[in-house]
Amino acid sequence: MWQFSKNEVMERLSKVIDPELQINIVALGLIYNVYLEEEFVRVVMTLTSPGCPLAPVINMMVGEVLADLPGFDPNKLIIDVTFDPPWTPEMMTAEAKAELGMD
Repeated sequence: MWQFSKNEVMERLSKVIDPELQINIVALGLIYNVYLEEEFVRVVMTLTSPGCPLAPVINMMVGEVLADLPGFDPNKLIIDVTFDPPWTPEMMTAEAKAELGMD
């Protein structure tokens, strides 16, 4: 049993800033779900494009922001990157759209 909640994971993930857009990955709509499985923490996410050159950097940042959760083991983190459904700007929060001048 994990010593933290899905909401705490999402809160931490909102501290990961997309290096290109300078907006957090939760507000961008890149996080599809978080599962606290029996043995693993699974983050299901996407990227703004399949060829995103910053994917390894974003994955590293995800691990870093979760590292100090109580009882978190980085070896038990699974990051599933999917492009189904593909990301679109409509997935962003209103605040993220406003920051990018899309409101």
